[in-house]
Amino acid sequence: MPMPSKAPDAEEAKQGVFQYAKAWGENPLPATLLATLITAQHMRPFQALPMLFPPILLFSSYLNVQGFQKDSAGLTSAWSMAYFILAQRRRTPIMRKFGTRGIVRGATLGLCAVNAVAGGWAYWRGTREEKGEEK
Repeated sequence: MPMPSKAPDAEEAKQGVFQYAKAWGENPLPATLLATLITAQHMRPFQALPMLFPPILLFSSYLNVQGFQKDSAGLTSAWSMAYFILAQRRRTPIMRKFGTRGIVRGATLGLCAVNAVAGGWAYWRGTREEKGEEK
């Protein structure tokens, strides 16, 4: 019985990672979760600039549900990266990183990074479905 080569397994695993990233980018849940985490951080005390992001991310989820997966992935990717850059400008002391707010902030930044990469990949590799008129 011949031994299977390792090259197809590595290729299948690589293809699986890319398929997983595309599926993540085309899903409406990550944008909604990110909007929820941003709201949890910046509602009390209210901060106007970061609170501009949740409505746009929720609109991105709405677009996704309406069938515009590629456009939604691009919108989520762009605004996730914009929030990531904005949030990285704030420096926090080391002791605040391990509290509840620090954990929520870390989860938000991690989700921003994953959304930016997966949404960008889904936008780049996605296709728009043309809908023909029926008479």
